[in-house]
Amino acid sequence: MKTHTCWNAVCTVDDLVPESGIAVWTEEGPVAVFYLPHRLPALFAISHTDPFSGANVLARGITGDLKGDAVVASPLYKQHFNLKTGACLEDDSVSVRTYPVLLDGNRILLETADIQRQAVAA
Repeated sequence: MKTHTCWNAVCTVDDLVPESGIAVWTEEGPVAVFYLPHRLPALFAISHTDPFSGANVLARGITGDLKGDAVVASPLYKQHFNLKTGACLEDDSVSVRTYPVLLDGNRILLETADIQRQAVAA
């Protein structure tokens, strides 16, 4: 099995809600895409899965700014995650995965692993 990265369209600008997140599906699982138009960059993408509960809820969290960093607070246990690095502000041993995200015209693209399965000779 070979793995490399590729850019995948996951939604459009029209799907985004300013100052909040939406959940999208990728081959790697659910991802939360955040649109913060007052910041540069304005787009962030992290895993949608809250590492403390295992629930897919981070896109529903409240966005904000702590010490100059864009963050989202988990709607369950309220831990804050840095949207750029994925680090949990309350527990530095925990983080969520971040994804490179781009605006391409009206499409939002995420860089994810592209898993290519090779046939195995029997």
